[in-house]
Formats: sequence, C-alpha cells, structure tokens
Amino acid sequence: MSQAELTILVIDENAIRASIIEEGLREAGHDRVNVIHEVNGVARTIETLQPDVIIIDIENPNRDMMEHLFQLTRTVGRPIAMFVDRSDTASIEAAVDAGVSAYIVDGLKKERVKSILDMAVSRFNAFSRLQRELAEARSALEERKVVERAKGILMKMRGLSEEEAFALLRQSAMNEKKKMADIAQSIVTAARLLL
Repeated sequence: MSQAELTILVIDENAIRASIIEEGLREAGHDRVNVIHEVNGVARTIETLQPDVIIIDIENPNRDMMEHLFQLTRTVGRPIAMFVDRSDTASIEAAVDAGVSAYIVDGLKKERVKSILDMAVSRFNAFSRLQRELAEARSALEERKVVERAKGILMKMRGLSEEEAFALLRQSAMNEKKKMADIAQSIVTAARLLL
C-alpha cells in the first residue's frame, strides 16, 4: 500500500488545529483523511474506520485524557503520532510505553505533518519487525528446549546416544509429517504421564 492510500484518522478536539493537520496531509497527497473532534467513543470509530495511521493532537492534555488515550493506543496496533503543546518526562515515557510511534511536543506545523507521519509509520514498522523477530527467537528457543528434553528422555528410557535420540526424533517427525518440536512435545507429555 502506498503512502497516499493510507486511511488516516485525526483525533483533535480543536477544529483549527485539526484543519492544520488535515491540510498538511492533503497537501502531501493523502486523500483518505478522517477527522473527529470528540475523544469519547473513539474506540468505536477506530473499529469502524480501521485506519492505517492515527494522529492525535491534544492542545492542553490532562492526566485523565492522556491515560484514556494511552489505554487506547496500547490496543490498536497501528502507527500513532501524537502532538501535544506541553509535556513532562512521565507523559513522554507513558506515551512510548503505550506504543506511540511519534510524540511531538510543541511542534504542530502544517509543513511537518507529512514527515512526522512517515516517521511514525517507519518506527511502527521497525518496532513491529523487532517484536516479531523476538517472538520467533523465543519460540525457536522453546522448541529447542523441548527437543533437548525429549532427547534426554529417549536416551534414558531407550539407552540411546544423543545422536541416536536426535535421529529417532527427526525420523518420527518426517514419518508423521510434523515438526520435530511437536513430536518432542508429545514425548515430554507422555513421559510426564508415565513417570
């Protein structure tokens, strides 16, 4: 999907500020821009609209509103750029923890909107890739641990060498057209039940 085809949701209680963001996006070639001025019920709007990117602009953020928005951003799984006029370290940390991709303090200018949007999307994609790679690495590590446990069980129960136990696991996986980790998990589970 090209940048111009993105569906963008702008959440801004201030109509003038929202028009600055919308104008900056449209000048950058974004046609699918939706603006809402009410924070309440925004979760339903996000669910209905399914935006690719969310831009939140808060002129005078209060703790309750920020917490509400951070709760929301944790669950949506999309790039989020947030403009605020003032901030403190705790708010910035909370925004990062909540998954906000770009947190801009006192920087709302029409000319900057496109580059900030691009940065938010890039950071979100990079972070998502890192999370995916971490999950894959953890999964591979867990599979490896299960295979090692299964090899240990086969070595002990059948008097096999480590290489023979591994070969038996691999052969069983090929015969049953399953992953070796699945066969290993079956052995570990069965051993728990029998021992």
